[in-house]
Amino acid sequence: MAATTVRGQNVDIRMWTRPDEVEPFAMQQLQNISALPWAVKHIAVMPDVHYGKGATVGSVIALRDAVSPAAVGVDIGCGMAAVRTSLTASDLPATLRGLRSRMESVVPVGFGQHRQPAFTDRDASDWPAFWKAFDDLTPAVKARAEKALHQMGTLGGGNHFLEVCLDESQQVWIMLHSGSRGIGNELAQHHIATARGLAHNAELPDPDLAVFLAGTSEMAEYRHDLYWAQDYARRNRGVMLRLVCDVLRAEFPHVLFDDTISCHHNYVSEEHHFGEDVLVTRKGAIRAGLGELGIIPGSMGTGSYIVRGLGNPESFESASHGAGRRMSRNKARKTFTTADLRSQTAGVECRKDSGVVDEIPGAYKDIDTVIADQSDLVEVVAKLKQVICVKG
Repeated sequence: MAATTVRGQNVDIRMWTRPDEVEPFAMQQLQNISALPWAVKHIAVMPDVHYGKGATVGSVIALRDAVSPAAVGVDIGCGMAAVRTSLTASDLPATLRGLRSRMESVVPVGFGQHRQPAFTDRDASDWPAFWKAFDDLTPAVKARAEKALHQMGTLGGGNHFLEVCLDESQQVWIMLHSGSRGIGNELAQHHIATARGLAHNAELPDPDLAVFLAGTSEMAEYRHDLYWAQDYARRNRGVMLRLVCDVLRAEFPHVLFDDTISCHHNYVSEEHHFGEDVLVTRKGAIRAGLGELGIIPGSMGTGSYIVRGLGNPESFESASHGAGRRMSRNKARKTFTTADLRSQTAGVECRKDSGVVDEIPGAYKDIDTVIADQSDLVEVVAKLKQVICVKG
């Protein structure tokens, strides 16, 4: 669909969804973001838009010499990774419960962590240098070094997941969604609190949109910690993917793997748009530069898409990060039952208990509609449907 322009405060709001379908709280957030004096050109809004802490999920914000830590979110670097295998559906066992169990045995979920570090030089040869950089993070997280080490290669909870999927040609894929775990959350919370206390943020319409300004020590410290956490998140997904691929190698010794597709969807990037060098914050959005591969997942029972970016400048070369919630977790728990969950995840080997009712497909927007609404942002490479879904 063509983007719709809504009048904003300092800049306008360009929406790849129908404005009348956006919840009032989310629309007010977008208006607040548009009032930021550092905003460039417009705010780009993806079709999976919904209300979020600080900034709206599904928003792309380009700021001139400023960045808002709450607009990034508390799961710094959250994103996706996927790899296509040489296996086909006919290679998989008739019952998938055992394969799901073996995946869960190597990748801790929820609050779980590894007993011994899972990160090795099989994942990246520069591991010692990366870990040594922990010493240069804000002193507020210095006591978390061991926890961060043992959470490397873990899934977490909420909407994070690990899946085995089939594409339309019945090829097997591995896909996962996770971020920077506890260390990213603590870094984000620390810097969000710092930004809220700065004098230049006193008159903002929403204190959660507090920014750091270029040339200040606070900005330098945040960007240092931010980029480290984004790298942690990327490596975290890489470790989990390797662990799961090792499970498949043990089950299917001749399996081969294509190159990994990986993308952040809660992050900051230094980019050039509309003639300016800007800091682009994508919260619930992926980069969709011309020819770039990305991943747009649906819910735990509906499937996902591998896409290729079209480089649309109006979206700051961005696309949605998923289907997007259509109701809050609390409302989902009140609306749906475990019987609904079992029905909506029929054919998927996954948890079907009350602990994940808030992740039921019915709590999310229709992924096919979300993809159709951004046909000028991405083209579909593959449509996937999960047959195993692991959640915390």
